Amino acid sequence: MALGCLLWLLFVTVYDFRQRRVPNWLVLAGAAAALAALALGMQPFGIDWTQALLGAGVGFGFLLLFYAFGLMGAGDVKFAGALGLWVGLAAMGPIWIVASLLAGAHSALWHLLQRWPFSPRLISILAGPTLAANGGTAPRRARFIPYAAYLAMATAAWMVWGRQS
Repeated sequence: MALGCLLWLLFVTVYDFRQRRVPNWLVLAGAAAALAALALGMQPFGIDWTQALLGAGVGFGFLLLFYAFGLMGAGDVKFAGALGLWVGLAAMGPIWIVASLLAGAHSALWHLLQRWPFSPRLISILAGPTLAANGGTAPRRARFIPYAAYLAMATAAWMVWGRQS
C-alpha cells in the first residue's frame, strides 16, 4: 500500500504543478485508498484509525484557515485532509514544515525572477498556466504556488528518510 500512496502523491504533484489545482476525484481516490488500507489492516505507516482521523481533521482544519483568508486554494485544503488519513497527525507537522519551506523558496524565486527576468521560461514554469497566459503578471489573489505538490513531495521524502530511526 505504500507504493499506492507514493503513486497517488506523484499524480498530485504532477497535476498541481501543471494545472495549479488538485481535482476532487484525485483527492477522493487518495482518501478512499487510505480508508481502505485502514479498514483492511494494511496501513503502511503503522497508524490506527484515531491517528488517521486526527491527521485528516487537523490537516483539513488548519489549512482551511488559510483558504478562508484567500491564501490557499480549496484543493490544497482537501488534499491535506486526505493526506492526514495516510500519515496521521504526528507526521503532519514535519511534512508541513518541509512543504512550507519549499513553497517559500518557490515564492522567493518567482519574486526574484519578476524583478530580474533573466529566464522567462522559468518564470512561466513557476507561475503556472494561468499566470503564463496572463503575460506573467499576477492577477489579484493569484495562487501560483502549487502547495499540494509541495505537501506531496515532502510526504514522499518523509516516506523515504523521515520514518527511518
